[in-house]
Amino acid sequence: MRTAVVIGTGLIGTSAALALTARGIAVHLVDHDPDSARTAAARGAGTEGAPDGPVDLAIIAVPPAYVATALAEAMRRGLARGYLDVASVKGGPQRELAGLGLDLTAYIGTHPMSGKERSGPLAATADLFEGRPWVLTPTADTDTEVLNLALELVALCGAVPVVMDAEAHDRAVALVSHTPHLVSSMVAARLADADETAVRLCGQGIRDVTRIAGSEPRMWVEIIAANPGPVADVLAGIATDLDDTVRALRALQSADEDKRRGGALGVEDVLRRGKTGRARVPGKHGGGPTVYETVTVMISDEPGELARIFADAGRAGVNIEDVRIEHATGRQSGLVQLMVVPTSVPALVETLRERGWSLRL
Repeated sequence: MRTAVVIGTGLIGTSAALALTARGIAVHLVDHDPDSARTAAARGAGTEGAPDGPVDLAIIAVPPAYVATALAEAMRRGLARGYLDVASVKGGPQRELAGLGLDLTAYIGTHPMSGKERSGPLAATADLFEGRPWVLTPTADTDTEVLNLALELVALCGAVPVVMDAEAHDRAVALVSHTPHLVSSMVAARLADADETAVRLCGQGIRDVTRIAGSEPRMWVEIIAANPGPVADVLAGIATDLDDTVRALRALQSADEDKRRGGALGVEDVLRRGKTGRARVPGKHGGGPTVYETVTVMISDEPGELARIFADAGRAGVNIEDVRIEHATGRQSGLVQLMVVPTSVPALVETLRERGWSLRL
């Protein structure tokens, strides 16, 4: 691949363009909003405007509802040798394109499993897709050359290709992406009218659960509206669990000992199943989940403090597998949770204490 056109210069389109231009690909940027394309071009993502002749690959990075229209227009204009989209839903656009009677040999659906709470070209980065799965949904009609162009794009963006059926993809993202966003928003919505005293008690747990609820609502309406059936199916299962859990909690309020015992078993059941499901989430580098131990360090809110902790961990010969920061309420300090393999804990604790850090074990 030497040339490409990106149609839609939001977060995903501009990030792909940045990754391609960084590797010497000549990229053209097209968007219905000239300011967005201009911003992406100013960031070094490519050249604003459509190409003069056919390019190697056209990347359609518009919301799911507009994918088929944008693809059809690009194909009729003969913009490229191959065409792909990066929408988060695959079955709908594929069916729409087939319904338009277009030649689908030059098309492949794709979905990079990466994103941010922020949207738009200013949020884009060339490394957005590094190490992330990038789903490809070829059909029996997809030409081998087009599949190879898509695989080359994935490689140039540093992502990991995953080949799936379009309908299976839509069911999967309903489970691991779309429904979690709705559930996160539902939990966060409880905070909107909550008492200020309660909100001030927010800790890392509520921050973790509600983090993705900070995304742009209009964008997510478009995403979920393109995949309503599978999302509704997952939510229906969650609703059943919610109903069962509410009944179990009510039973715990009963004066009847047998009802309380049954209520406790009901709550324990959902917690145990949740733990079992959580254990299936892939761990580091996509491997199996790993159990880490946490070393908690008191840290002041000053420049260079995190760097000092990491440097001291390096002196101990310990690799920090993950890190979380919980800021203290009303104080210029916080707690840094360092996740490490269990065998590394003694060396890390000893070194940090020697270096003067205050630990919470």
